[in-house]
Amino acid sequence: MNSGEISNWSSALRIYGHPRVLGMLSLGFSAGLPLLLILGTLSFWLREAGIDRATIGHLSWIGLAYSFKWLWSPLVDRMPLPILTRLLGRRRAWLLLSQVVITIALVGMAFTDPLLNLTQLVFFALAVAFASATQDIALDAYRIEAVALELQGAMAATYQAGYRVAMILASAGVLWIAAAIDLSEATYEHLPWQIAYLVMACSMMIGIVTTFVIREPQVPYNDQISQNEEFALQAVAKWNLSPQIKRLLAWLYSALIAPFRDFIVHHGQQALLILALIAVYRISDVVMGVMSNPFYVDMGYTKEEVATISKVYGVIMTIAGAAIGGVLTAKIGIMRTLFLGAVLSAVTNLLFVWLARQGHDVSGLIFTISADNLSAGIASSAFIAYLSGLTNSAYSATQYALFSSVMLLLPKFIAGFSGQFVDAYGYESFFITTAILGLPVLMLVWLAGQARFDKVSE
Repeated sequence: MNSGEISNWSSALRIYGHPRVLGMLSLGFSAGLPLLLILGTLSFWLREAGIDRATIGHLSWIGLAYSFKWLWSPLVDRMPLPILTRLLGRRRAWLLLSQVVITIALVGMAFTDPLLNLTQLVFFALAVAFASATQDIALDAYRIEAVALELQGAMAATYQAGYRVAMILASAGVLWIAAAIDLSEATYEHLPWQIAYLVMACSMMIGIVTTFVIREPQVPYNDQISQNEEFALQAVAKWNLSPQIKRLLAWLYSALIAPFRDFIVHHGQQALLILALIAVYRISDVVMGVMSNPFYVDMGYTKEEVATISKVYGVIMTIAGAAIGGVLTAKIGIMRTLFLGAVLSAVTNLLFVWLARQGHDVSGLIFTISADNLSAGIASSAFIAYLSGLTNSAYSATQYALFSSVMLLLPKFIAGFSGQFVDAYGYESFFITTAILGLPVLMLVWLAGQARFDKVSE
């Protein structure tokens, strides 16, 4: 390697020293922490407390908050918060508010025993979900606006690194903490879970401190937004309304309607096909995932085993899969990698059928979890690339919130019945069914690929 090549590599690596790129590491951590605390890890806690599987399945609907965040994403994108926006700026104000609410709600969960007051625990979990979804909206907007285009790759990389570290802490970390305090695995005690969730609440301070440290991005007012508001003002000009009401209607049109209208106009007849693909692409993984932790408990795996295998091995293999997915996307294209990811996601669910027949088998669990998360990483990498290519830069935050919401809505709704299905038909039939759910995805990927090819050909 000559000196010029070394210099080029040094310049490329130097972008990771940019303050805002480094800040995304902590902000990614703050975004990744709440998710499993109200879904996977919470289901383990509830099952250990003796809550029935049907109830656990229904409680997975808490995650639907992420599926409806597109409803309030335009407000987060455009509406100022009293005092906070003036002190911190538009993006940091919403980040701080959501992070503080998450912290308070996690403390509330910690002090609530599901055996004594399950309703109160659900209330606090819902607060975490809505605040976390709001944080995602504000953080996506900040990430897009904070740096120039050439730094976006580094921002995404550090964000994912922080996010995955938080997932390890929120899953394996919680189980390790609870196991260290729990004197007996045979009986349920609230104290280990209380301390573990209090540690998670304290961990949110990483994101809160970072929000105070980072600088608000200075983004010029977008011309397309101005044009939308001017169009709306002209449309309501003949209406017998006060000027203030007319300006409010114009703002609401620009914030709430224009981003979605832009997507439909841009993609035309293919818009419904694209939304259908987004809605079902992750259905096999999401529906299966709700019952994975109850499955581990019912198969006799301890918290330490699940923490080490399901969480640490799983996260490592997810990162490896994402890296492979990135290479495949570059080599064979997005749509082919999407198709491969859909096939692998469905097929690896069948490994859980084999694991259910093995009984308590640590080696089998390592193999199954590793394969499942590797395939999920490949699929996720291609899917993020696909979604990113669909957004208009004028509405990046709102449109991305729409896509990520649609992605989870149907899978999360179906997953809510997963506990009842397992009670009625058993784990083996459940895992086979989740694999079959992935078959329509293959047809939609093929159709979307054909539409994409035809559009390029034109």
